[in-house]
Amino acid sequence: MNSYNATLPVLKALCDETRLCILRLLSGGEKNGCEIHRAFCCTQPTISYHMKLLVDSGLVLCRREGCAAQYSLNTELWPSVEQLLDVLCTRTEATKEDQHE
Repeated sequence: MNSYNATLPVLKALCDETRLCILRLLSGGEKNGCEIHRAFCCTQPTISYHMKLLVDSGLVLCRREGCAAQYSLNTELWPSVEQLLDVLCTRTEATKEDQHE
């Protein structure tokens, strides 16, 4: 996740409350599409839209089991995401400190 092109889909995926809630739900383990849909007050097409963005960003993995989609967090990507957020937060804090001097 060193280039801006790789980070943009991740940041886009993280900037929505529903997607953050889906990520929190998936942190409890793999869920199928119906389980995710039942957990939210959204239509099935809306949940599908959010899941596509999460999968396309690489934050979530999708595997087919029969005709059902099973979703889980992509644990291999999360250390890079944490590192990116740490860098952004550190730079933001440094900028705030510079402005107060």
